[in-house]
Amino acid sequence: MKTAKQWFDEYAISHQNETNQMVHYICVPIIFFSVIGLLMSIPTTLLKETFGLYNPLLENWASVIGVLISFFYLRLGFWYFMEMLFVMLLCIVGNFWLGAHVPLLIASIALFVIGWIGQFWGHKIEGIKPSFVKDLQFLLIGPLWVIQKLGKKKN
Repeated sequence: MKTAKQWFDEYAISHQNETNQMVHYICVPIIFFSVIGLLMSIPTTLLKETFGLYNPLLENWASVIGVLISFFYLRLGFWYFMEMLFVMLLCIVGNFWLGAHVPLLIASIALFVIGWIGQFWGHKIEGIKPSFVKDLQFLLIGPLWVIQKLGKKKN
């Protein structure tokens, strides 16, 4: 398995242009947030009726998928796991708030589309295809890469 540094180095190859990086700092979190919202929009009756499961942690599909992808981050390192766990929890809380004010499914679809339009525009400026075209795991690396890049800019 690749180390976090290897993932970041490979991801950075297609993210050299400053405009593309700025687009990613905005759009990657929007997409991640919207995916959590989309997962939260899936009826939980599927969990309860299909699998006979009822557990507060399994109350929505975002929690279920979040647990599964957390193993990917844990393999990269404990602190990467902790950072992404914090981000996932913020997204879940944020989506609960958003869903209390507007239809969550509609808002999540809109944010998802806007985020991806921005991403593809950024890569058009960059002149290089997005990394996930080569390996879908880069869809999980993107949010962590943004956190790491923004963290370094503050130091």
